[in-house]
Amino acid sequence: MEGEFNTENAAEIPAETLFNILSTDENGLSSDEVISRLKKYGYNEIEEDRISLIHKLLGYFWGPIPFMIEAAAILSILVGDLGDFTIIMSLLFINATVGFYQEHEADDAIELLKEKMAISAYVFRDYKWMMINARDLVPGDIIWMRIGDVAPADLKLLSGDYLLLDESSLTGESLPVEKKSGDICYSGSIVQQGEMKGLVISTGTSTFFGRASELIKEAKAPSHLEKAVVKIGDYLIIISVLTVSVIFMVGLFRQEGLVQILTYSLILLVASIPVAQPAVLSVTMAVGARVLAHKNAIVSKLSSIEEMAGMDVLCSDKTGTITQNKITVREIQVYGDFQKSDVLLYGALASEEESPDPIDHAIFRCLKNVDDLKDFKTLEFIQFDPVSKKTSAWLEDSSGNRFQVAKGAPQAILAILSPDDKSANKVNEKVDLWAEKGFRALAVGRGQDNHWELVGLLALYDPPRLDSAQTIKEAQTMGVEVKMVTGDHIAIARETAADVGLRKNIKLPDEFKDKPAHKAQRVVSEAHGFAQVFPEDKYHIVELLQKCGKIVGMTGDGVNDAPAIKKADVGIAVSGATDAAKSTADIVFTSPGLSVIIDAIHESHKIFLRMHSYSLYRVSETIRILIFTALTILIFQFYPLTPAMLVIIALLDDIPIMTIAYDHTEKVNQPQKWNMKVNLGMSTYLGIIGVFSSFILLYILIEWFHLSPGVIQSMIFLKLVLAGHLTMFATRVKGPFWSLRPKGIFFWSIILTDITATLFVISGIIMPIVSWELVAFIWLYALVAFIAGDILKIRFYRFLERINLS
Repeated sequence: MEGEFNTENAAEIPAETLFNILSTDENGLSSDEVISRLKKYGYNEIEEDRISLIHKLLGYFWGPIPFMIEAAAILSILVGDLGDFTIIMSLLFINATVGFYQEHEADDAIELLKEKMAISAYVFRDYKWMMINARDLVPGDIIWMRIGDVAPADLKLLSGDYLLLDESSLTGESLPVEKKSGDICYSGSIVQQGEMKGLVISTGTSTFFGRASELIKEAKAPSHLEKAVVKIGDYLIIISVLTVSVIFMVGLFRQEGLVQILTYSLILLVASIPVAQPAVLSVTMAVGARVLAHKNAIVSKLSSIEEMAGMDVLCSDKTGTITQNKITVREIQVYGDFQKSDVLLYGALASEEESPDPIDHAIFRCLKNVDDLKDFKTLEFIQFDPVSKKTSAWLEDSSGNRFQVAKGAPQAILAILSPDDKSANKVNEKVDLWAEKGFRALAVGRGQDNHWELVGLLALYDPPRLDSAQTIKEAQTMGVEVKMVTGDHIAIARETAADVGLRKNIKLPDEFKDKPAHKAQRVVSEAHGFAQVFPEDKYHIVELLQKCGKIVGMTGDGVNDAPAIKKADVGIAVSGATDAAKSTADIVFTSPGLSVIIDAIHESHKIFLRMHSYSLYRVSETIRILIFTALTILIFQFYPLTPAMLVIIALLDDIPIMTIAYDHTEKVNQPQKWNMKVNLGMSTYLGIIGVFSSFILLYILIEWFHLSPGVIQSMIFLKLVLAGHLTMFATRVKGPFWSLRPKGIFFWSIILTDITATLFVISGIIMPIVSWELVAFIWLYALVAFIAGDILKIRFYRFLERINLS
């Protein structure tokens, strides 16, 4: 196929010629032919650059941190210390194995979520229309494109009026492009208006999008979590490098062996740098994503979970999200000489029975005699346009008379009425009256020879979802301000807002558009909702809120919501959303309503608190080991830990911290954001407490117990392992450590690693043996120091609150 034409010149080739080249016709393909073509062309997907499992595993032995570990192992061999070499290499292999396994599990979880996010295609096969996964499309298929769809392949458009396509992801052109029969619709284009049938001519990597994919990759700004992780990592690296450099220089000054000093310095550096941080981050995110998937929220961008934790404002679409999207006709108002039956008849003629539009369904349900529609032939049907806010059709009756009908927003129909029509004031009065009842007005018009008449109005009612008020209340108690955004009349918006517990401070776009920045920001910040908005207004609302320093979530379901969803910090496509909305969203809800968002916010808070707990532990542990070791060497000219002990501590620290992804967390009722002053201040404070407790222990062991240097090293080793792991329990909560019960897997992983460390010292493996009595003393000392440190932690948090840092 590729040798005979490509996407670029297919526009010049007649459809019949393409049918011949692709051995197909307007009846599409059979299932057997599809199977044959899948073998020939492959699946309709752009393969990501996948790294083989072997390369992934080897990657754990390549990089700055693995290089340091490997260098330390080589230096150990050079000095003839086979024991240290064995332990160091064991650390490297165990870290690689654990990290590889955890990353593989996270990747599998993400792949599963991607499958659930796959777009679909409406295809004609085996002489019937069916919905399939777009991945299964092949060249020669016939598909139907409609508003809100994302083009799943390169298409030759065959029939239909037109398509208005957003090709910005391909060309960078912000304005939509109109395509008609004979034109090419590129894969990845979003249908903003119209419906057309198309012939699939290229799939997968053969599409224009596939060939240009490397050129159109969008560089995303790092999330708040990624920025925080970088800052924490930089802080640890600076402390580690400076301290180790001092130790190295002092060792040289004292004329100690160069290789031994270098080996020790490297191992100390390895023990102090957060080797497990990437694995902890990816596993915590992946676990959260799996939990949300079970609660009907599919995460497409893992970083968005953490962004949701800090969300201040949720801009919620009204129809189908706050309301049920089960529209009924409550009242009918006629004008001129028309009857109520005429309003329903002409409204139905301006609708499509097979359309998914709930307004169309509501009209057909009210139409008493559907057979009346058979007296009219539809010559041309123009789909709903979210900008013009109406649908229209050219019709011919049984007598051969041609006329037009249209239905849409009252202002849209009033705009096309004849200049001499005086019904505008009456219509607006009726619209306002209905709006006070919470009814939305739909106008129906009839035109002939460019002369339009108003047939009547339909009062549509979309009741709020039963759980909307409770959901909004819960969101508000969690510190998230909910703002309703709708294209409906302001009076309807106010009525709906009152029904679901929102205040009636609803603003119109004119109140913030084209206004000075400070005024516009104040208006959107103080508003409780917005009415009569257009797609560009939603985008502008999100932008203004972000300029106010807010982290903004935006829900939506239609193609007109996609720009605002993409602009938001957390873009949410609600249940039943178009592919256009889903493709730009960070999170997709698979069950209707807003209630899913409460689960999503709760889960995002848990993930944030787990990462916050990990960062506190990791920084305090680095300071505890690094500063204590450095000061002991500088002041007492004594190495409190052997290189092998440092390696074992690093290993025993990394294993239990992985399970923090499953741990229980505190319940919080406000958005969670990174406060680096508090984070680094508290972790440094805990680390310094640990340094003091270690020095007190060292003094007791030397001056009171008069132990040998080897036994002292073993006891310091056990104390640092126990104290570090107990710190994990302290960093989980701001209050007393016992105020929140840890998850079983987290608790027992810590206890088992502590038992393992104890077995090392009582058995004399790799280190001098320690008696049971001294081991019991170290356990008791570590527990007392931990309780004292936890009390000091609580007081320090109170101090931070008093100075308004926390």
